[in-house]
Amino acid sequence: MKLLITGGAGFLGYHAANIIHGKGHQVELLDIANYPETDYPLEVVKHHCDIRNRDTLEKLIRENNYNAVVHGAAALPLWKKKDIVDTNVDGTRNVIEFSRKYGVERVVYISSTAVYGVPTRHPVYEHDPMIGVGTYGESKIKAEEVCNQFREKGYFVPVIRPKTFIGTGRLGVFQILYDWVESGKRIPVIGNGQNRYQLLEVDDLVDAIYLCLIAPREKANDTFNVGATDFNSVEKDVNALCEHAGTGARVMRTPAAPIKAALAFLEFLRLSPLYKWIYGTADKDSYVSIEKIEKKLGWKPKISNSQALIKSYDWYLKNKDQVSRTGTGVTHRVAWKQGILSLFKKIM
Repeated sequence: MKLLITGGAGFLGYHAANIIHGKGHQVELLDIANYPETDYPLEVVKHHCDIRNRDTLEKLIRENNYNAVVHGAAALPLWKKKDIVDTNVDGTRNVIEFSRKYGVERVVYISSTAVYGVPTRHPVYEHDPMIGVGTYGESKIKAEEVCNQFREKGYFVPVIRPKTFIGTGRLGVFQILYDWVESGKRIPVIGNGQNRYQLLEVDDLVDAIYLCLIAPREKANDTFNVGATDFNSVEKDVNALCEHAGTGARVMRTPAAPIKAALAFLEFLRLSPLYKWIYGTADKDSYVSIEKIEKKLGWKPKISNSQALIKSYDWYLKNKDQVSRTGTGVTHRVAWKQGILSLFKKIM
């Protein structure tokens, strides 16, 4: 199989490229960002291309005879609103349109459980209402509508809705957590911490993607939730990380309403990197049913919430010097500026 992965320089693209290449497939990557060269096998071909640039994207897909595309490129919530919409909606249309036009068998689209907003009952199923929170969540819903339009034309477009996924190399908001844990600080959780918040280890996500790449149309041309099966309350899972770290860090419960109001105000002033989707759902149950993908494709996650957090934290400790040299940004592969949170850290 000759595979193109969009968003190849990102956190998911890095893992997908290495795992799928390791299965003996020819992998090429597409991204607007720079690729950390040592992160990929030498045989992996890297292209610099913006999926919003129709001419460049069409030429790339026309000339390379791909068998499949994993479309993971996306503008994240910290990006500007216009970039989020243009990239996540128009860019997705471009990728699928040209893939279909030039004979690519299937496009596996990586959506998000952010499409469900803040559900009132759990677990959440694929047929439940989609009410996105913020521009990012709304853009993912519109992108799925694009996928459905092409499905209705007979094209093969599996859609995967992953829970928040972490693993080696994942930074972003989790780097803030790891920094506080390493420093032995109290880790504030919004509310009493008894809500269940499902995560997903990135290697398990790549396994689900791979099944969508190789399964027959009658099984895979569908929409699938993916998430861990072994997860506890937020308090228990974060405390498991704190106990593993052995730094004296521990969970501290906080009153939900005033903390969320304060974070919303700080976000408005651009003093905090925590956006609405993070703090708005932090005190709520958040988990999905994975029955459909288990039954149709035989997918089973292997790693629990706490194991995923610990694995990612240990990678962070080993690579902390490199992380510091890389600086900050707005993707999942770099640290985020803590802003006013760095001041709160001093008193926790």
